[in-house]
Amino acid sequence: MSQSCLKFLKYALIMFNFIFWLCGGIILGLGIYLMMTSKYGSLLPSQPSLSVANTLIVLGTIVMVVSFLGCLGSLKENKCLLITFFILLLILMMIEIAVSIFLLIYEEKIDGFLLKEFGASLNKYTHSNITQGTQEWDVMQRELKCCGVTGKDDWNGTVPLSCCMELNCEKEKTYWKEGCYEKLKQWFEYNYLNVGIGVIVISIIQVLGMSFAMTLYCHVSKSGDSSH
Repeated sequence: MSQSCLKFLKYALIMFNFIFWLCGGIILGLGIYLMMTSKYGSLLPSQPSLSVANTLIVLGTIVMVVSFLGCLGSLKENKCLLITFFILLLILMMIEIAVSIFLLIYEEKIDGFLLKEFGASLNKYTHSNITQGTQEWDVMQRELKCCGVTGKDDWNGTVPLSCCMELNCEKEKTYWKEGCYEKLKQWFEYNYLNVGIGVIVISIIQVLGMSFAMTLYCHVSKSGDSSH
C-alpha cells in the first residue's frame, strides 16, 4: 500500500511539474515575442511593452527552473531536490502575497507612476523625429479607439490620423475623446475576474505541488530509514 501511494505521488508530481514547465515555456515565449515585436510596433508604447516583456521573461524562466527541479526530484526520489522545490514554491507564494498587498496599498501611487510613464513616452515622440514610437501609438489608438494619454490635447496640436473616428479624416476631423490610459484601465478592470480566477488557480496548483513534494519527501525519508 505504501509503495503504490509512493508511486502515485511520484507520477502525480512529475505530471504536475511537466504542466508547470509547459506554462513557464509559454510565458517565456510570450515575453520574447513581445520584446521582438516592440521594435516594429506593438499595442503598448515601447517602454511599457519592454517592461512587460522583461517581466514575462524573468517569470517564465523562474517557473521553468522550479518545475524542472521538482520533476527531477520526484523522478529520482531525491530528498534534496524535493525540499528545494518545496522551499522555492513557498518563497514564490510569499512573493505573490507580498506583491498583492503592495499593489493594494500603493494602488494610487502606481496609477500615478504609470500615467507619468505614458505621458513621458508620448512626449518623447512629439518632441523628436523618431517615427517608431509614433507607429506604436498609432496601433494602440486604432485598436483601443482612443487618443493620446488623457485626450487629443496631449499631441500639442499635431494630432495623428489614428485618433480620427472616421476613416477619411481629411474632410471632417473628429477625434476620439477618451485617452488611451483610461481605455487601458477599463480593459484591465473588465478582466479583473479572469485575472482573479487565474491567480486562484495558480495558488491552488502551487499548494498541491507543495503538498505532493512534502508528502513524497516524507515517504522517501521513511523508506530510507526503514532500509537501514
